[in-house]
Amino acid sequence: MARIGFIGSTARDSLRTFVDPLRQGLRELGYVEGQNYAFEFRWAEGKQERFPELLAELIALAPDVIVTTGNRPPMLAKDATNTIPVVAVAVDDPVEMGLAVSHARPGRNITGLSGAFQGILEKRLQLMKDIVPAARRFAVLINPFTYRRANFEKYLQEQNLEGVLGVQVIVLEARGPDDFDAAFATMARERVDAVAVLADATFWTHRARLGELCTKHRLPSVWGGAGYLDAGGLVSYQGDFAAMSRRAASFVDKILKGTKPGDIPFEQATKLELVVNLKAAKALGLTVPQSVLVSADEVIQ
Repeated sequence: MARIGFIGSTARDSLRTFVDPLRQGLRELGYVEGQNYAFEFRWAEGKQERFPELLAELIALAPDVIVTTGNRPPMLAKDATNTIPVVAVAVDDPVEMGLAVSHARPGRNITGLSGAFQGILEKRLQLMKDIVPAARRFAVLINPFTYRRANFEKYLQEQNLEGVLGVQVIVLEARGPDDFDAAFATMARERVDAVAVLADATFWTHRARLGELCTKHRLPSVWGGAGYLDAGGLVSYQGDFAAMSRRAASFVDKILKGTKPGDIPFEQATKLELVVNLKAAKALGLTVPQSVLVSADEVIQ
């Protein structure tokens, strides 16, 4: 029986986003859980400092393959093992991250799917501008454990987003729930009109609190994943995590059948998903333009 290690950045409530689609993909390829494969799960529950310990536990079990989600786990796996195959789901550019020598031939023990879409931040902010046309200042909220602030500020400058959108954009940091109130107080002080919250394991775990703060401060928000909207977010525009996870099953299948991960090309996810939460719009007293609604893959009533 094949053993598949899975290290989740969040808690088990991410099963429907990542694990269930992976199971479905494996089932379509003829795998039956409990008969010819079994999972070994480890969950960080939004605590990034737990990744090294959890990864060490999985490596000690010597699974046939490890599946990771997000950027940090495969980066740690790169340094922790060069023998156990790793399928990295929803990472940024694997070559820039040092996970692969090239997209076509990764060359190491790691392969997978990139969820980095060129121009996605601009599109998110443009959505906010479409919904709040009078906006003059946007915030981008990041976790510095996951994203580097300097990189974002440099990118905003290079792309001239302020000139293109006609708004000022500020980047704010929050490492965890203890920083949330201060971040939103800064947004209030800076008279921010809307906020883009970037996908992160800690933000996912505490998304209910972030959603409450968006509602409390009457801030329209755009998020990196449809699951965040359960907590009161307004719009999500992101790669389809479920589709990526389902596709990851084919990578696992190839590895279990003997293909080296270094010979399996990294793939770029192609499906983007726009979800609009009209319940949140009503709470904020906003009318979402028809042009946005007709483009949505899903509208939450």
